[in-house]
Amino acid sequence: MLAPCRAFQHKRNMDVLTTSLWVGAVPEIDDNNEWLQEARRVASPNCDDRTAAVDAVIIHGISLPPGRYGGPFIDQLFTNTLDVDADAYFSGIQSLRVSSHLLIDRNGSLTQYVPFTRRAWHAGESSLCGRTACNDFSIGIELEGSDEEDYEDAQYRVLADVVAALQECWPAITRDRIVGHADIAPGRKTDPGPAFDWDYFFRLLDRHRAGSPR
Repeated sequence: MLAPCRAFQHKRNMDVLTTSLWVGAVPEIDDNNEWLQEARRVASPNCDDRTAAVDAVIIHGISLPPGRYGGPFIDQLFTNTLDVDADAYFSGIQSLRVSSHLLIDRNGSLTQYVPFTRRAWHAGESSLCGRTACNDFSIGIELEGSDEEDYEDAQYRVLADVVAALQECWPAITRDRIVGHADIAPGRKTDPGPAFDWDYFFRLLDRHRAGSPR
């Protein structure tokens, strides 16, 4: 296990998290540590074999077209079937070959594109605590959203549930190895953006660790 690092410190103002806040049960990952049982599956071809053990989670933000939610376009992007006639923006990204392990949409629904045991192509050129090529050792989670618009409470709750499940399977995913795309690719990426409330998310995650009931 790698020694934790304090390379990134997230600061967000927030109200005190009240004890009435609901936090869901930890989702189930199958016996092969590949698939989240609760997620809809859409297989992406944009993946390959891992070359390192999993010890990090990278949180992303995505909307297609930018700032618009819903529709089939994220699925299409991750399966190389993007309808370029649906929006002018798509002509500039149609050649991308990218994926993520998970997507959490605005309603909190889960889609999984790549088994956790395989390497999804989500991070690109990146570095975490001095280690480059973050795809090798990380799990990528996309939140449907944009940098400047608040994420939905359902997304935070499901994200905390999912990360708690991942930590049970891979204990090396410590708190300081749960970071944003902007943290591992500064100057190149900005997501999940200033709208993502890191304090709130970690408070939810801490409730799992404390064994708090729903």
